[in-house]
Amino acid sequence: MSVIRASRKPWRSNTRRAALTNASRVRVPRALAGARPVCDGSSLRTAIDVEIYTELKSASTSTTFPRTVELADRHVVITGAGSGIGRALAIRFAAEGARAITVADVDLDGAEEVAREIGGVAVRTDVSREAEIAALVARAREANGPIDLFCSNAGVPGPGGGPEASDEEWQRTWEINTMAHIWAARAVLPEMLARGEGYLLSTASAAGLLTQIGAMAYSVTKHAAVAVAEWLSITYGDAGIKVSCLCPQGVRTPMLATALEDPIGSVPLLAEGLLEPEEVAEAVVQGLRAEQFLILPHEAVSRHMALKASQNERWLTGMRKLVRAARDAQSSS
Repeated sequence: MSVIRASRKPWRSNTRRAALTNASRVRVPRALAGARPVCDGSSLRTAIDVEIYTELKSASTSTTFPRTVELADRHVVITGAGSGIGRALAIRFAAEGARAITVADVDLDGAEEVAREIGGVAVRTDVSREAEIAALVARAREANGPIDLFCSNAGVPGPGGGPEASDEEWQRTWEINTMAHIWAARAVLPEMLARGEGYLLSTASAAGLLTQIGAMAYSVTKHAAVAVAEWLSITYGDAGIKVSCLCPQGVRTPMLATALEDPIGSVPLLAEGLLEPEEVAEAVVQGLRAEQFLILPHEAVSRHMALKASQNERWLTGMRKLVRAARDAQSSS
């Protein structure tokens, strides 16, 4: 099979790179000036403070960066693309002019339907198996050349309840919701690093930033998925690898039906309103253009994160109050 090779365009323009360079030349407080990273713990923390302050300062003084990450002429691979958010992403990316889209899903019929709609390639992939992710990457490269954007989107709700779920249920949820992101990175990073560019998009969940009442396995594995994305961004960001982590709350997908079966766990999902997959896909496109790490389609999630970080006890109390109210409503119905 012949390989299609398009001209390589950097994700970030020279204009943005120059803007970032200039923005980093900011003055720091006199108390922090001249700090040097050494092995002494307190001095190292001071040096880290300087770096964090510099980044915050540049963010606050440079807010007019142009949109530079575009999907036109890119080769995109999406897992879990046979339905829901993955399907919406495939259709939206095609509308943006992606040159090739590989549609992967454990449901081959669903993947083939989406592929026909957008002119993509369908590949049956069970992301709970590393070998199948590696095979997906190899197949996509053989058909369409280097992968520009890998969207690790497939996920499962996992078992309801808490630690009483079986080890087998925990393991499957762990493999799909967390390890699949690691296996995808393992498969695509070497080539991306070699050419100095590439984009990883991980679909986690607001549950990975907050929690999912009534679903411990889902909450734990989505927290881990966010941590994986953070680590990748921190470790490879200076090597040209961009990382975004999508964390929606309630979205009208087949997975949502399972979550709504839990009368207690569904309360926070319904409270903030449900989005359509197409709305999430639009948020993703905007987030990629802005090279945004956290993509939060539900605006309320950022407020809840701020409360959790600044007033953790208050946040926990509020979550317990939600649980009590839901249980009271269930018992009285």
